[in-house]
Amino acid sequence: MTEQELISAEVVEDWKNASNKRSGFALLQSSTMKAVVLTVIFLSSTLLYFYLEEDSYDYGETVEFDQQRVRTYAEELLTFGHPDWFGRMSGTIEEQATAEYIADLFEELGYQATLHTYEVPMHSVNSEPSLRVCTPGTIGAIGVAPCSPADAGQQITAFNHRIDYVIQGFSGESSFMFGDDVDVVHLGDGSDDSLWTAASGNIGYIVGGGAVSSNTDIMRLAIENDLASIIHVNKNYNCGKIEGDDCVPIFKGTRVAPILEANGGTMPSQMGFISMSKDAGEILESVVINGSGRIEMILDVTNDEELTVRVPCGTYYGKTDELLIAGGHHDTVYHAPGAVDDTSGVASVLELATIFSDYINKNGDPNKTLRFCTWGGEEEGLWGSTEYVKEMNQELTDNLRLYVNLDMNHVDIDPERGNSVWFSTNHEDDYGHIKRLSEKYKNDFPEMADKYTINVALYDGKQNEPNSFQCNSDHCPFVYGLDDGSVTGRAALCYGSGSLEYHTYLDQMDRFNEESLGVSITIFGNYLKYLAWDAED
Repeated sequence: MTEQELISAEVVEDWKNASNKRSGFALLQSSTMKAVVLTVIFLSSTLLYFYLEEDSYDYGETVEFDQQRVRTYAEELLTFGHPDWFGRMSGTIEEQATAEYIADLFEELGYQATLHTYEVPMHSVNSEPSLRVCTPGTIGAIGVAPCSPADAGQQITAFNHRIDYVIQGFSGESSFMFGDDVDVVHLGDGSDDSLWTAASGNIGYIVGGGAVSSNTDIMRLAIENDLASIIHVNKNYNCGKIEGDDCVPIFKGTRVAPILEANGGTMPSQMGFISMSKDAGEILESVVINGSGRIEMILDVTNDEELTVRVPCGTYYGKTDELLIAGGHHDTVYHAPGAVDDTSGVASVLELATIFSDYINKNGDPNKTLRFCTWGGEEEGLWGSTEYVKEMNQELTDNLRLYVNLDMNHVDIDPERGNSVWFSTNHEDDYGHIKRLSEKYKNDFPEMADKYTINVALYDGKQNEPNSFQCNSDHCPFVYGLDDGSVTGRAALCYGSGSLEYHTYLDQMDRFNEESLGVSITIFGNYLKYLAWDAED
């Protein structure tokens, strides 16, 4: 692949730790990936026999990918977003409407549709937040409080929600006013324990890209040091690439279990947590931390409840119970349309379901059972897929042949950002088939092969050991959650490159590249077709 940039240490660490899902592009653009590329080259050379045996596999006719239909699916999904913030956050009416639309579509396509619901820990953003700073005017006048309505000459700067700042995963509520006796304390990059201690009772201000990078660690340290709230400033990721010279604020999730443990079994419901852009953070730093200004931060968030997340599935029962599943998550971060993350993946799942509905009508019942699902709750902890695997564990343990995950299987519309598509799997047989089908795709679609670099990797290590799958998306429960972890499931997934708008308000349809989805849809579609109708294994 052609590397565009070295990704920040923060993003790489998030990928390694799986505290938050990180998209494939982040890993692909990291220095860590250089080693992976070398590994893939080595594997490719040692598995040359797969190519030598290519003629022994008949993959049949190529599935027919409809580029315009995929785009239509994506555009339809975006209509279900929040009227002001555009996201389809799990546990909301927006996510519910999305899931119901998908279930109805599965039924229209001839599948047996089911809509699973699960009560899981979720936070909810109840109303528009407010963040302002004030430089006092007439200070010292009798009876005039700084930044009060009577403070003549005060200067108030209001920050724009979504653009200048976003609420973070499992933030609590906050209601700090200009008149409150609260300081904003600079924590640097979070590595100095004494700064955390000094911030007790106040709002901590931490700069991203340093030693403390994950939201989980930041919130844990804030709890342990009795901070009132947290402000995280992005000064290291997407800077100068998508919005002038600024670094756009990013939503990141927070793992629930470590926070509950740190806080004595409950969520810290009064601890607000936001991320700011570089430019907005520097204004706050100048006015409040280095000046005499005051802060107002009002977050109307509930983080200590369970909400309903949804999993719509469409199943076509074949001649055997052996099961093939393709899925992607239909939820997004709360403040973004999520055109790439993961509307692209869900549109791909719907396109595959449509392709196979047509194929069944023409060619009859498959030998294996086909199922298509989309997951709620991914952004806050893989809740939907995890609970689904728990509910269906016996069936999946006994019958699952392959789970295919489509999460940001998308290459940005701008080729200067990268052109790579990365397939990965955890089983050498699936690796061999995907390699062969990738070569077939290059031969069948040479113009696409010239445009998009296709890479295939094998991650067959045990969980949390070298060369294992990272638990950064919904494939993880299907691989490591079967039969209480005693059975390792088989999965394949795809990521694309160039999506710098990941988890920002700019993840919009102007970045959408429906053409690029044809790579993964065609290759995975051909493999699923082969497994469902032709394979003897």
